[in-house]
Amino acid sequence: MAWWGWVIGGAILFGAELTVVSAQFYLVFIGSAAILVGLVALLAEPAPWLQWGLFAVLALVSMVTFRSRVYARFGPAAPQVRSGAPGGMLTLTAPLPANGSCQSEHGGTFWTVQNESNVAIPSGTRVRITSVRDLTLLVKPE
Repeated sequence: MAWWGWVIGGAILFGAELTVVSAQFYLVFIGSAAILVGLVALLAEPAPWLQWGLFAVLALVSMVTFRSRVYARFGPAAPQVRSGAPGGMLTLTAPLPANGSCQSEHGGTFWTVQNESNVAIPSGTRVRITSVRDLTLLVKPE
């Protein structure tokens, strides 16, 4: 293949990744490998089979070596995920004895709610969720 064909093909792949397609930086490394093979073909004019072999090796080695680092640095940030209910409030649907537990609804789901205080909490009282242990919400009176 002519050297300019490699450079044009590589530039198209590189540009497509950066402007149109979100291929998670795969096309950047394939495009970069094609551009490098084009530069080698311009300087040394190797046989076509050698150009294709060099292209395959450069693309694979660069992806395996650098892709995860580049993606971690320039890829999209992971969305902020709220890990649970601590700090939230809920209204008890049943009385909660001191250091006891009951069932109550929170976030559309029924949970086991455990009282972390030494004071009984009557039904209808708002309590603060202090932590989550397995499938149990640990609460204290507000």
